[in-house]
Amino acid sequence: MAADMGIEILTQEQYRELQKLGNFDAKTSSWVKTPSEIRKLGGAIFVDYRYGNVFVYHNGAESYYAARAFRGSLRV
Repeated sequence: MAADMGIEILTQEQYRELQKLGNFDAKTSSWVKTPSEIRKLGGAIFVDYRYGNVFVYHNGAESYYAARAFRGSLRV
């Protein structure tokens, strides 16, 4: 979906940089780019920002796709 939109899903590192610009995902969480070896096993990584910190989680990709969005970047 991100590729269809012409954007790239943020990595964990890019997400941490994003948090320096403001408090994003203080009440929600977002998918970030997951290493291919984890995706091949059916997993996915998501993140959120709570208590002044970025938290990174994992889960089966299929279990939360309907409930989370992803963070992406667009290069112009």
